[in-house]
Amino acid sequence: MAENVAQREQAPVAVLRDLMHVTLLTTTPETSLTEAAAGMVRARVGSAVVMQGSFLAGILTERDVLRAAASAEDLARSPVSAWMTPDPQSASPDTPAEDAAQIMLLNGFRHLPVVDGRTVLGVVSLRDLFGSRIRRPAAG
Repeated sequence: MAENVAQREQAPVAVLRDLMHVTLLTTTPETSLTEAAAGMVRARVGSAVVMQGSFLAGILTERDVLRAAASAEDLARSPVSAWMTPDPQSASPDTPAEDAAQIMLLNGFRHLPVVDGRTVLGVVSLRDLFGSRIRRPAAG
């Protein structure tokens, strides 16, 4: 047990640039929620970055889609902008994973855009952060 603690203390600090997904699903505020949700399913991701031109306008997550589905609105006519989180909190690629996890847990969200200035570089999820902390035993 003491060996594991010592190994963890000596491990380099993971930063978001090493954990984030760089292949992003992007959408626009005007896109229908049905279309954006279908894109999330096809890409097998839990969020879509909402872009207004080259600027981050928001983030649409699986939770937002579920909330919209429960509303009984016509999702084919409802725009992403009605359900997204506008101006989402973000982090830099050099943010330590621990800090990102704290931001996400304190604010109650599971996806965090990673930006450099105004450029969206990727998205990190709680799953990514926890996955970096859990080591799978080697097969054999």
